[in-house]
Amino acid sequence: MISWMQKHNRYLVWTIWVATITFIGAGFVGWGTYSYGTKASAVAKVGEIEISRSKLDMVYSNIYNQYNEMMQGQLDEAKAKELGLVQRAFATLATQAKILNFSKEMGIVVSDKELADQLQSIKSFQKDGKFDKSIYEGYLKNQRLKAKVFESMLRDDLIISKTLNLFNIPTLPLEVETIGSALNVADKIAYKVLTPADINLTLDESKIKSFWETQKESYMTPKTYVLSVVWTPSADTQINEDEIKSHYDTNSFNYITAEGKQLSFDEAKEMVIKDLKLAKTKKTAQKDYITFKKNEIQAQESLKLSLNDPKLTAELWTDIQLKGINDILKPKVVGDRYATIKIDAIEEPKTMGFDEAKQLVTDAYRIQEQQNMLSKLAQTTLDNFRDANATVSDFVTFQQAVNLKPMNTEESLQFLQKLFTSSKEKGIIAISDKVIVYDIMEQKLLPVDANQSTQIEKNVNQLKQNVFESNFIRTLDERYPTEVFMGGLTN
Repeated sequence: MISWMQKHNRYLVWTIWVATITFIGAGFVGWGTYSYGTKASAVAKVGEIEISRSKLDMVYSNIYNQYNEMMQGQLDEAKAKELGLVQRAFATLATQAKILNFSKEMGIVVSDKELADQLQSIKSFQKDGKFDKSIYEGYLKNQRLKAKVFESMLRDDLIISKTLNLFNIPTLPLEVETIGSALNVADKIAYKVLTPADINLTLDESKIKSFWETQKESYMTPKTYVLSVVWTPSADTQINEDEIKSHYDTNSFNYITAEGKQLSFDEAKEMVIKDLKLAKTKKTAQKDYITFKKNEIQAQESLKLSLNDPKLTAELWTDIQLKGINDILKPKVVGDRYATIKIDAIEEPKTMGFDEAKQLVTDAYRIQEQQNMLSKLAQTTLDNFRDANATVSDFVTFQQAVNLKPMNTEESLQFLQKLFTSSKEKGIIAISDKVIVYDIMEQKLLPVDANQSTQIEKNVNQLKQNVFESNFIRTLDERYPTEVFMGGLTN
């Protein structure tokens, strides 16, 4: 997941434009300590606009929560640093500041009424479809934000949106026709699908062992921890209906769907009960921590776990990695209970012996040899394609949902996408564990229907806007220099 996101950094940057309201309801996440320069109130200045620490903190928290959701809660501080999330947050704010400088020069403003309308339209701040000031104030308190800071960021977002909307230039008929033609090319192909079943691979243990010798350092045992755990359950903690309702009213902005829609009391009730019980159990967990530390109570469970084992939370594993043998961690929530953990022993990773790694090595060797043998067979098949007993398809298009047997629908779609982005009339395409040898027999241009024309027009508009925005930002980079007052914000 991390390597994928690093590879696609340039695309992900553009998905985090509106930093203020994207993740209302997500918890605040700090980003560590960095050394300040001479200006404590600002981390940088872009043109005439200063970037405050509070804005950077909020944008970082939003981006952290977005990535954590994509990684299904497995993001920690070390991975956040590896992904450069602090630098990404700063880059987002720096780009916004450049646009705001330009907007100021051009006289683009947002009135107080526009700001108020936008604030009141945020569903997470609404109750029964209407803006609820107490929910808004509760959100600000929870996020440790002042209203003027949040509303300033919201105003900036609206100004940026107004400015970028200037690039919404209507699509020209020739543009739609050109893109439509590219998407409506249809090919009739002859193809042959080669799979591991078409080769005869004999596994030789001596070759497997030689394969292991060349990369034995890749086969390491996981870092393992021996832990003593005191559990403090919350299931039996007593609560009443009034407490449940009060907790929801105070924290309702935390109970939202993946799309950002606020859950009603009835929809969120089970989550509210769990959170309230945990909140009321916290003092008991802290007492258990103190008595455990004094050796007045014994651990209820001993665990031997590999690093990042899902039995514990990502937050706990982050804390565990910062501690040493005999350290006792303060209680943290795991499911519906608290865990107070003592580190009894740490086993560092070590290189596996051949027998220990044999199954993993054999699987890797099999895959590599299958790929090598399939590649050789595919080239031989391509060289003698007329004699290959190939299958001939109907006319197929770039986005057509077809099943080119023996491939399934998903594999067929991947194959067609690679086929239509290739400039070769005949060739070889690898999909999953299969290799497809193909030859384009005939080609024709299909007409563009009305529904497709509408979608093409939308795609052209988006493409043009992205190109204009990229060039616009490149121009602003030269126009508004950036002065950084804090270390660690740029690569």
